[in-house]
Amino acid sequence: MKRKGVAKNIIVYVILSVLLFFTCYPIVFLLVGSLKNLTELISNLKNILFSSEGYVTWSFLPRSPTLRHYVEVLLDSPGFFVMFWNTVKIVVGVLIGQLVVGVPAAWGFAKYTFAFKRIVFFMYVILMVMPFQVRMVSEYLGLRNLSLLDTHGALIFPGAFSTFSVFIMYNFFSRVPDGIIEAARLDGANDWEIFWRIGIPLGSGGIFATMMLGFLEYWNLIEQPLTFLQTQSLWPLSLFSPEVTAENIGIIFVSSIIALIPSMLVFLLGQEYLEAGIAATALKE
Repeated sequence: MKRKGVAKNIIVYVILSVLLFFTCYPIVFLLVGSLKNLTELISNLKNILFSSEGYVTWSFLPRSPTLRHYVEVLLDSPGFFVMFWNTVKIVVGVLIGQLVVGVPAAWGFAKYTFAFKRIVFFMYVILMVMPFQVRMVSEYLGLRNLSLLDTHGALIFPGAFSTFSVFIMYNFFSRVPDGIIEAARLDGANDWEIFWRIGIPLGSGGIFATMMLGFLEYWNLIEQPLTFLQTQSLWPLSLFSPEVTAENIGIIFVSSIIALIPSMLVFLLGQEYLEAGIAATALKE
C-alpha cells in the first residue's frame, strides 16, 4: 500500500512539474530574451523575423548577457513612460468609476426589490458575456456622440460602467444575511448607514476581488485602445510596440517584462481575493 501511495505521489508531482514548466515557460522566455544582445536575438529568431519557415533556436543561458535593452527602454525611450502613465491613468480612472457606480448598483440588485429587477439583471449578464467585437459599433457611436473618442475617457467611461464588476460584487453582497439588515433597521439605521456600515465591510472581499480583476483586465487592454484612440501619445503601455522587427525585438522583450511586473505583484499580493472573485463568477443567482 505504501509503495502504491509513493508511486501515486510521484506521478502527481511529475504531472504538476510539467504543468508548472509550461505555465512559467513564457515568463522565463521573456526574461532570458531581455538579457540577450541584439545579435543573438536575431540569430535565434531569424526564421520568424525574416521568413515564415523553419524553427526558432533558443538557449536558456545568454551567451553574452547584457542590460542594454533595459537601458534603452528606461533611459532612452521617453515614449515608454508616457504610455506607462497613460495606462496608470486609465486603470485608476476605471477602478474609481467601478467603485462609485458598480458598488451601489451591486448592492441595489442584491438587497432591494424593484420592478423588472430580474429582467434588468438578466440584461446585465447578457452584456457581460458579449465580447467587445459585438459591442464595438454601439460603443463607438455612443462615445462619438459624447465627444469622448480619441481621449482616455473613451476607455474609462465604458470600464466604469462595466457589468462584470456589478455581477461579481452582487454575488458577494447576496451573502450578507438579511437578518443583520433587519436588525440594523430596528435600531434606527437608514439605508445609507446600512450600506456604508454593513454592506461595504461584509462585501469588502468582493470589492477587492473586483478591483483586482479590473486591474488585470484594463492594464492589458489592446482592442479598445486600437479602436477608440487615434493619437499615439494617448496609447497605453500594451501598445508600446505593435510591430515586431529585428531592430526593436530586444526592446519588446524588456517592455513586456516591465509591463508584466505590476500584474504579477497584484496577483501575488491578492491571490485569495482573486480566487474568490473567479469563484464568484461561477455562482448563479
